[in-house]
This record gives sequence, C-alpha cells and structure tokens, in this order.
Amino acid sequence: MPNQTNPVCRLCRRERVKLFLKGTRCESPKCAIERRPYPPGEHGRGRIKESEYLVQLREKQRARRIYGVREKQFRLYYQKASKAKGVTGARLLQLLESRLDNVIYRGGLAMSRAQARQFVTHGHFQVDGQKVDRPSFQVKPGSKVEVRQRSRSVDRIVEAAAYAAGRTIPEWLNLEAGELRISVLSVPAREMIDVPVQEQMIVELYSK
Repeated sequence: MPNQTNPVCRLCRRERVKLFLKGTRCESPKCAIERRPYPPGEHGRGRIKESEYLVQLREKQRARRIYGVREKQFRLYYQKASKAKGVTGARLLQLLESRLDNVIYRGGLAMSRAQARQFVTHGHFQVDGQKVDRPSFQVKPGSKVEVRQRSRSVDRIVEAAAYAAGRTIPEWLNLEAGELRISVLSVPAREMIDVPVQEQMIVELYSK
C-alpha cells in the first residue's frame, strides 16, 4: 500500500488469505501465511466473534489491501461505482482493475502491484504513447500500455518481463512480451476478476 512501512506479510495474515503483495515470495514456501495461517498479534490464535459488521469490514479491508489504495480513495471508487450503470459491486472491482498499476501487474510487466506502482511513479511507462506517472490512471479498452524506450534496459523491468513467461494473463489483456507492451482488450467482466473478495459485502457496508 502507499507509504506502507510495516511488514506486508502481516496484512495477508490479518486477512487470512494471500494478497500477493510480495511477488515471487508469495508463491514460495517462505510465504508467511503458509507458515502461520492465523492473524498476527498476541490473540491471533484466539476465537473472534465475527459480527455482520466485522465480516463486511474485513471484505473492504481485504479489497483495499489487494489493490493498495487508501480509505479515502477507495470510498471515491465506491461512490463512482454507485453512480454508474450496472451492479455496484462489479463496477467497483472493474474500476480497481482498470488502474494503471493493476494493469501492469496483471499484464505481467511487474511482479506485484507495489512494484508496478513504483515503475509508474518513476516514469517507466506510457499509455498510448504518452508518459503517465499516476498509478491510479484509468486505462480504457483499446489502450496500449508499454515500457518507455529509455527504460527497456532497466534490470528490474527485464526481470519482471522474464518472470511473466510463467504467469497466466487475464483474457481481457494481451501481453506482447517481446515489445514490453500490454493491450487492453475490454473491460473485465466479474468472472474474469479472480480476487478473493465478496464485493456485495462492501456495498452493504457503505450502504449503512
């Protein structure tokens, strides 16, 4: 998450699910949730009475942490989704998936969303030929996201692109690995978004 200074593996343990915040480490036996699949803290192994509000709150927190957005920013996404046509929860996830940092991560040119954010803020990417340094930039169908020419020899980008060879790219994106380019084919349908979030719980939380 932005300005996250605490160990991010604690966030996965808090949500009791892999949030894939540390790239390759999340897929290795070193993953914290594999070794300690319970919340951090002194009372992590104790029983917690989960009220309806707590379940809804945890779903919202989980979504925020997956996409790495602050509370105020997340609420703005919800407000925008609630005003759009269609199912509010699905529209919320579509807005989050359309963030530039997420598209870069999903498309295979970064090992994690945090790394994708860093690449964008450092000016390594362009959208439709124009440099973009805002991770929250909304990418539209038909857009092409690619590494800028001057950044194609950056070691971490080359490493991330090589790592992408073993990843599954969502069907709403197309990766041209040799060109370090991602084409956005469509807005992702809900069934294309494989995040462990029950978005209806988030809608119910904000509707109170």
